[in-house]
Amino acid sequence: MDLGLVGALLVGLSYAKALSFSLHKPLVGVNHIEGHIAANYLTYPDLKPPFLCIMMSGGNTQIVYVKDYTHSQVLGKTRDDAIGEAFDKVARVIGLGYPGGPKVDKLAKEGVPEYDLPKTFFDNLDFSFSGIKTAVINLNHKTPNLNKANLCASFQKAVTEVLMENTKKALKQIPEPINTIALAGGVSANSYIRKAFLDLEKEGIKIVMPQLSLCTDNAAMIASARILSFYRRRKRQFILKCYS
Repeated sequence: MDLGLVGALLVGLSYAKALSFSLHKPLVGVNHIEGHIAANYLTYPDLKPPFLCIMMSGGNTQIVYVKDYTHSQVLGKTRDDAIGEAFDKVARVIGLGYPGGPKVDKLAKEGVPEYDLPKTFFDNLDFSFSGIKTAVINLNHKTPNLNKANLCASFQKAVTEVLMENTKKALKQIPEPINTIALAGGVSANSYIRKAFLDLEKEGIKIVMPQLSLCTDNAAMIASARILSFYRRRKRQFILKCYS
């Protein structure tokens, strides 16, 4: 069962319980974050741990060290707003509506990053996007004739720079050499963020990311994560065979 927001969870859980009972099939739990990470195995069947995963969605922003198919470690996470939440709030404030991510991405392509927005960094790998979000809101309220396209471009540039800085720091802190970075979560569909990470390939880092249809919540990623969990005690060759 995929874990989500409370309302959706209650409805989905009730339905799943009834279906499980009627079909005499077990009801199993699947971690939502693991599902997003596992979406990469569907797009890249040859992808093997260890690798670094940048998890970014409406409810989470994490740097995850994927040690093996079913073992991972969170190296850094958001202390306030998740990056997807910041996208949605910015979009709502400037009148773009919901969902904010795709609309901010689209409008940003028409603008240039002319606004210098504050970025927060910590001694560790944690994130904070509330400052960037608040700065955007204040600019929108106080600046006459504000160019919304330029504001969106500035916002995307600021949050991407935070992601990139923490990612580079994480690569230096991991005890074993890592040359693969995976993106995951709904915000990984953002075209500006995808391009920024692909630029790391010039430095010898392999970048993988789910195809766009697998970035947001979907059943395939949950099934992928469950397969890995179910066979976690089997040989790696068997697990890889599931994706061949």
